[in-house]
Formats: sequence, C-alpha cells, structure tokens
Amino acid sequence: MSNDKKADFSDVTSRVDSTAEVVQKADFSDVTARVDSTAQIVGEQAYTVQKGDSLSRIAKNLLGDANAWKRIFEANRDVLDDPDKIYPGQTLKIPPRQG
Repeated sequence: MSNDKKADFSDVTSRVDSTAEVVQKADFSDVTARVDSTAQIVGEQAYTVQKGDSLSRIAKNLLGDANAWKRIFEANRDVLDDPDKIYPGQTLKIPPRQG
C-alpha cells in the first residue's frame, strides 16, 4: 500500500514588499498661457519705400510733419548712411508720432 499524504502548506504565509513608487501623471488642466507683445506699446511701424519717396515725404504723410524726416533717419541708422539715399522696396522703421 502506498501512503498518499498530501503536502501540508497550512502554515505557509506570504508577503510582498515593493519599493516601486506609485507615479501620478502630471496634471496640466489648470495651466494657461499668455503672450505679451510690446509692439503696440512702442507704436513703431514699418514702411516700405515707394518710387519717388523721400524721407521728408514719408514724414509728412505718416507723421504729419515733413521736418520729422530726421526722426525717421535716426530710427534707421542701422540701414541708412545717407538720408538722401533710400530706394524702393526698402523697409524703414517709422517712429510713433510725437504728440
């Protein structure tokens, strides 16, 4: 005769220790964005030179004073060496009107 005893595991306990962290996904639902521009505050505009233009004509038309050509020239010293040498297609910075 064979002895059919089954293994007795009644005293066995188990425990699982884990060092893994529970990671939560970042919540960006309350994030907002805003873009500020100083363009409107500064008031500077760009003007493309047309055939027949001069700094005084541009100043008269855009700033209301032909003598304001000096302000346009000063604002564009980075691209202009001579106030009499402007050419069609050139883009100039126009300073804001002085009140």
